Amino acid sequence: MAGNSIGQCFRITTAGESHGPANVVIIDGIPPGISLSERDIQTDLDRRRPGQSKITTQRKESDKAEIISGVFEGKTTGTSLTIFIRNRDIRSQDYVSIKNKYRPGHADFTFDMKYGIRDYKGGGRASARETVVRVAAGAVAKKMLMEMGYSIKILGYVKQIGHLVAESVDPASLTLKQIESNIVRCPDQKVAKKMIQLIEKLRRECDSIGGMAEFAAIGVPAGWGEPVFDKLKADLAKALFSLPAVMGVEFGAGFAVATARGSENNDQFIKSEEGKIITKTNRHGGMLGGISSGMPIIARCAVKPTSSIPRELETVTRDGKATKIATKGRHDPCLLPRFIPMGEAMIAITLADHCLRHRGQTGTKG
Repeated sequence: MAGNSIGQCFRITTAGESHGPANVVIIDGIPPGISLSERDIQTDLDRRRPGQSKITTQRKESDKAEIISGVFEGKTTGTSLTIFIRNRDIRSQDYVSIKNKYRPGHADFTFDMKYGIRDYKGGGRASARETVVRVAAGAVAKKMLMEMGYSIKILGYVKQIGHLVAESVDPASLTLKQIESNIVRCPDQKVAKKMIQLIEKLRRECDSIGGMAEFAAIGVPAGWGEPVFDKLKADLAKALFSLPAVMGVEFGAGFAVATARGSENNDQFIKSEEGKIITKTNRHGGMLGGISSGMPIIARCAVKPTSSIPRELETVTRDGKATKIATKGRHDPCLLPRFIPMGEAMIAITLADHCLRHRGQTGTKG
């Protein structure tokens, strides 16, 4: 009912606020006997961590994962796995001035309308800070899939910031080293340099900028997903839309299909050199009828500019009086660089769920 859980067989439930003592995730459905340590989780947390570069928020958090249940002697027990991540660098005083004001573009107003009470310190539950435990859960999902014998690679990169677009990148052939080669996480070095300059310019202007992230999941077997309401595509879209600031999600050719003809858009089936049935092209984005085709799953997310900016804007108070607002807190001038591990995590969580559902329904690995 409360909307803090996602998944059926691999199910995560999160709790915590931006300026509370900690964030926590409980993961249910992990089979027993999976090798798991806090080191397995930390790599992705470090990629999401605030304060990692000059173009991200300067909040300093170590984001050290603490496994407090569900693992015994380095192996999962099959019971609920709980991961705890403490908040240490909290400056709630930065938000006192906006206590009774609504930030334009932010969830302050809608949370107030729903609950009649608002945690103004950093945005509470509406803050992207809560995604820290989603990234931890995503790392667990990746490790589970690997230990179960799947060679699935999930990677994302920054495709666009403002008007700057990395046109020549093939998401299906990317490596983590290429993505992590610069602080903006765009493997096109020339475009990345311009993106960094644009973000720095907007930070100086007390503004923010949006963009687009592109993701690829390689090695997903054909046959995962359910027809009609539980399509893999639908569940991936829900997972990605659940991330803060996501305003659009598309797969494969995406919205370009609106102007395409069937003869242009249909991906023709062929037999690969290894004897597998594949398609010559991948405009369907790795899913047909909501079920994985075995081709790379390609997804893109449009991410809006950060709502909390230090530039003065017009707004109203909680009682409707006109006023002005400028947010002092530490925020990313562009969300995209740190959004990448968040998107990867939600894709991994969804694939882990559908993996277990497929095996439970068909009795096969897929």
